[in-house]
Amino acid sequence: MSEAEREQGGSERVPSRQRRRFPGISSRAYEHPADRSALVALRRLSGFDTVFKTLSGLLPERSLRLLFLSDSVRVSDRQFAHLHDMLRDACYILDLEKVPPMYVTQNPQPNAMCIGLDEPIIVVTTGLVELLDEEEMRAVVGHEVGHALSGHAVYRTILLFLTTLAVKVAWIPLGNLAIMALVTALREWFRKSELSADRAGLLVGQDPRASMRGLMKIAGGNHLHEMNVDAFLEQAEEYDAGGDLRDSVLKILNVLPRSHPFTTVRAAELKRWAESRDYQRIMDGHYPRREDDKEARVRESFRESASSYASDVKTSKDPLMKLVSDLAGGAGDLGGRVRRGFNGFTSAPPSKDGKTTPGTPDDPEATPGRP
Repeated sequence: MSEAEREQGGSERVPSRQRRRFPGISSRAYEHPADRSALVALRRLSGFDTVFKTLSGLLPERSLRLLFLSDSVRVSDRQFAHLHDMLRDACYILDLEKVPPMYVTQNPQPNAMCIGLDEPIIVVTTGLVELLDEEEMRAVVGHEVGHALSGHAVYRTILLFLTTLAVKVAWIPLGNLAIMALVTALREWFRKSELSADRAGLLVGQDPRASMRGLMKIAGGNHLHEMNVDAFLEQAEEYDAGGDLRDSVLKILNVLPRSHPFTTVRAAELKRWAESRDYQRIMDGHYPRREDDKEARVRESFRESASSYASDVKTSKDPLMKLVSDLAGGAGDLGGRVRRGFNGFTSAPPSKDGKTTPGTPDDPEATPGRP
């Protein structure tokens, strides 16, 4: 979309405020390291294009497109014009040359998705359109355009198809274990790809509070006067740090079947990225270009992914992650913690003089009334 096309035509809406544009930006600029390493590997995989073309003929994508065309409302300058303006603006900011078709479908559940092989399709529900204000919705549209730019629609569709195909042969000995391992890995990538798309939404909206406010409303509904973004972020901190080892295990079990991270976690992750040097460098115009994507090295991407996971473990306040960090660093009294039971994993090990740090579960004065 050229500058001239945007400027001509008096009937076309313009953004309510000026936003930075990122010509030629590569999706690597905003992708979460774990998401980026998987995508770089797939893009450089020899013969992947052949597999892609074969699978595209097997998937019912044409049927899906016809379904949305026949039973949803296609966004245009005549239907949901404000969404059409947001979509074109998002594509302009992220320099996505071809604007993907977008549909609004009747569903009270607030949701949005980007799917398709040959061409991505963006679908938003009426529940989402009715829930969010203009700036919050702009971030969501940018989120879905980010999926399209990263190629998530392609890879998600293919991997979901392969997963479905694998389920049909689950009768093979140990097939269920193999399938569960595959599904678990796919969902972990899905969750990281959502964090990537959240960052793309922020680059489009360029309003961190609106992005986090939208996530809060997805969690709590259209009661903004009853909610507070800062308090919502405090929930994420409490979720990360609270409880003992049992809660850590429950957190893992709760998130395994999900394709999206929990909303408080997404908001906290986005806040950290918005305050990071990486985000500021992009806003200053320093970011990877699409023309250099072929030079991206798989080994370097995997190294960044491993470093990101290690950093998450090191900085996490979760009891299990703190234990892993302690053990990795050669510190910690594992035997003592095990002897003290699950509550032993809620605090640091005893100090060198043998005394328990005040405020830990072994300090009777810190937890009155507890055995």
